[in-house]
Amino acid sequence: MNTLTEDDVRRLLNPERVIIALEDAFRRRYPATLMPVRTQMNLANGVFIIMPCYDREGRGLGMKLVMVSDNSSNPDQKLHATYLLLDPETGQPKHLISATYLTELRTAAVSAVATKFLAREDAKVLGIFGAGRQARAHLQVLRLVKNFEHFLISGLDPGRSREFAQQMAEELGGKVESVYSRTCAAESDVLCTCTTSKTPLFDGHLLRPGTHVNAIGAFQPHTREVDDTTVQRARVIVDTYEGALAEAGDLLIPISNGLITRKHIIADLHELVSGKKAGRTKATDITLFKSVGCALEDLVTAELLQQEAN
Repeated sequence: MNTLTEDDVRRLLNPERVIIALEDAFRRRYPATLMPVRTQMNLANGVFIIMPCYDREGRGLGMKLVMVSDNSSNPDQKLHATYLLLDPETGQPKHLISATYLTELRTAAVSAVATKFLAREDAKVLGIFGAGRQARAHLQVLRLVKNFEHFLISGLDPGRSREFAQQMAEELGGKVESVYSRTCAAESDVLCTCTTSKTPLFDGHLLRPGTHVNAIGAFQPHTREVDDTTVQRARVIVDTYEGALAEAGDLLIPISNGLITRKHIIADLHELVSGKKAGRTKATDITLFKSVGCALEDLVTAELLQQEAN
């Protein structure tokens, strides 16, 4: 069994190739994938998650183990992940992968795929709620699919947000500002919620017509980053129907309150990228991609990593 460290993963994975591989996987491989809704176990200090995946045609098999901590004061230490790439014939591990960065990159890459299909062509301002690892990954990766000129950061701690914005301005070589939540919601063409918040981050009335939102932080039925107004105003696309209807509080809460129905979700990512259903229909549409994470994303990224390591 080969072991790959976090440094190995960062060195070997190319974000552009991950975006391409994930778009292709949702278009072609998704229908043949066996992917049960992930197991979530509430522990004393957080949530432990098990995510298996089997591609019946491509013969890929793998499983990710994730710990999301509640008590870490450092946003960069809230998540730890390990991936096992398995032999589909014997079940024996072929690669043991330290998968924290893998998770960050594949999540941002899936948001990039959704943004490619759903954001307006003239989108120039990328807004990020959060100042941790996912916020950084989304800033780095989404600019590969859109020509953003301006970046906005809104975090819980204003001091941390200013420091993060300064770091990212130096890294990206662009204009990155720390702003209040109201400004971030109102002035972004593409808005990403990358937090561990359990309650909405902004008033959905603030969103301008034409805005695209990637909501990726909340992954439990009782937690949400966007409010009822945002969901009601938006054309909603999910990574998978099964995951969203089991875990996405952003959607399950307004459904349970009778504000929307299941039919408010117009497509999953497979239907979007394969052209089976339309996402954005006009420039003034507000679109919302709700992602809770999908095991196919991890399998595809781990396989790409295996190819690069060989």
